[in-house]
Amino acid sequence: MLANTRSAPGASSRHRMTSEERRAAIIEAAVDQFSQNGFRGTTTRELAAAVGVSEPVLYQHFAAKKDLYAAIVEHMLNHVTTRFENRIQDLPDEATDEQYFRWLVEQMWDWYAEDMRYVRLLMFSALEGHELAEMWHERALGVLLEHVCRVVDSRMEAGEFREMHPMLATEALLGPVAHVCMLTMMFKCKLPGITKEAVVTEFVEIYLNGIRKRS
Repeated sequence: MLANTRSAPGASSRHRMTSEERRAAIIEAAVDQFSQNGFRGTTTRELAAAVGVSEPVLYQHFAAKKDLYAAIVEHMLNHVTTRFENRIQDLPDEATDEQYFRWLVEQMWDWYAEDMRYVRLLMFSALEGHELAEMWHERALGVLLEHVCRVVDSRMEAGEFREMHPMLATEALLGPVAHVCMLTMMFKCKLPGITKEAVVTEFVEIYLNGIRKRS
């Protein structure tokens, strides 16, 4: 049964959400519902009930599902961008290879550890052939890959890294890190000795030992 949007008796002191607050609440509820039940497993009725509004109110804010999906991607992007801008300050202006790649792996680990709802959301999207995963790749993941790829490519041009496909060289680090994060945080696999510090230190060491040119 959908929640009644009219104030109940004695509830006049209860905060009435503004349009922007209600829109934000719908997006948060959508992230929760979709990350728990998937896109096919979540109805608009359930989503509206989770926010405490009627379905017509839901459609007032998002006329089509694609509008809601785009808003979720924008919400995720804002969250990731804020984290990135705050944490990039920790990286020295003239960072060494070790400092840069350690920072990068730390950010990946923290994203999985802190934002598992978003990881689950993207997993459901990929498994269900949903458009949100493609939207996320175009707006965020692709941008990250291109950024790291440019760094790797510049080190190759400087003669510090071995010549190879820059994107494959980038994935050679990001792929294994993402795999371990998924195993330990999503699938709850117990991997003795696998800590954040171990992942950061050893993966970066393995990566740089493999990609640096031999003297």
